[in-house]
Amino acid sequence: MRARRRLQRPTELQEVRTRTGAPSQAAAEAQLSALLVRIQEAIRSRHYSPNTERSYVAWIRRFFYFSGQIHPERLGAREVRGFLSHLGSDANVSAATQNQAFNALLFLYRHVLDRKLLGLDQIVRAKRTCRRPVVLSREEVRLVLDHLRGPHRLMAALMYGSGLRLRECCTLRIQDLDLDRRQIRVRDAKGRRDRVTLLPARLVAALRQHLDEVKLLHEADLAAGAGSVSIAPAHVLEHGRFHHGWPWQWLFPASRVRADRSGGERRRPHIHPSLMQREFAIAVRAARLRKPATCHTLRHCAGSRIMPGSAFRARPTWLSA
Repeated sequence: MRARRRLQRPTELQEVRTRTGAPSQAAAEAQLSALLVRIQEAIRSRHYSPNTERSYVAWIRRFFYFSGQIHPERLGAREVRGFLSHLGSDANVSAATQNQAFNALLFLYRHVLDRKLLGLDQIVRAKRTCRRPVVLSREEVRLVLDHLRGPHRLMAALMYGSGLRLRECCTLRIQDLDLDRRQIRVRDAKGRRDRVTLLPARLVAALRQHLDEVKLLHEADLAAGAGSVSIAPAHVLEHGRFHHGWPWQWLFPASRVRADRSGGERRRPHIHPSLMQREFAIAVRAARLRKPATCHTLRHCAGSRIMPGSAFRARPTWLSA
């Protein structure tokens, strides 16, 4: 709550409240809850990613409290400009963060409230900085991999060898692997597009061994009354929301079975990206690298390995999604 108060500027809030007539606290919270439900329905009907849904909901909630808990339907371009200009000038956020907030509010007014806002070109926008990506040498990558164990080492090797993003790697399913043709199908990648990427030959043996271990884990889950996983939205009508089949299982399942939030059934999710990020950060420190490497650095390394000396202005087709 303290963070929200820091965002508010008393003079502007008093002006907004006087002009629109702010509701009571309970009524404002009820209006916000109803609005967020509408936003979630609009986002899910367009098949946006869960990350986009969470970020849009967070920004619209922040705009609601910044505007004195007044329903956005009673506000307009003036209040939107004030909020976005505040982010760029007072909150000192990055250009990417301000653009994310701008897109969230644009979605709110265009697709939920069915209103067109004019005059948004006068917003004070944060200046976008251009930074070169961090790239590791092959020796540095080897040092990091040497400090990773188990599935985390295999995941890092796949991100490096196949140019996968972290979430793409975590959400791989058994059916996405083609070991004979040495290919990986990446589903619902950035921009909601599928693509096929390369699978390094030296990882095939390790993946076969890993698949045997995951198969035993899946059979144990089935025997214990679990073993189902959530299905991608595009296949829900055909297979239902959950499936016990082996091809649908996660390639990198979590170590624990958890109760599903929707129905309480016990399921094993995939390894969470934050866990891989933590293990990778520990490995980077153990390798004593001087570069601020992250999991996404491995994707940059994949591009530099194919195009040595490039400035990343072009990408091979297996990275272009």
